[in-house]
Amino acid sequence: MGACPVHSLRGKLRQARLRPTRQRIALGWLLFGRGNRHLTAEMLFEEARAAKLPVSLATVYNTLHQFTAAGLLREIAVEGARAYFDTNPTPHHHFLVEETGALVDIPDRDIAMGQLPPPPAGCEIAGVDVVVRVRRSRQKAG
Repeated sequence: MGACPVHSLRGKLRQARLRPTRQRIALGWLLFGRGNRHLTAEMLFEEARAAKLPVSLATVYNTLHQFTAAGLLREIAVEGARAYFDTNPTPHHHFLVEETGALVDIPDRDIAMGQLPPPPAGCEIAGVDVVVRVRRSRQKAG
């Protein structure tokens, strides 16, 4: 019974103190069923529509934010209001491929951080996300 992916997902949600509703299970199945990846809310909404799941874009956003607050996802802000949700919540950083908008993981150990500045009074550092922008090399004709 423990090997059942839906049963495992229900347990994961309960452990995160989230009620395993039908919509959370369905969206969680789409999110976590394909290994670690990076998705926007719109990408997940399109996957849900393709799977014929009756969820609104607002429900997708709410679920992603609930999963993030529970520590099941990481939100990676890349440009203004555009954010990706990472199914790998462990500490790591990202390359952002400018041509495609894709995120590629960088192991945490591969980034050397210097000393961080002290946070403003009454605040604490919640985390550090490094996004390194990359683009295809422009080779000189030769």
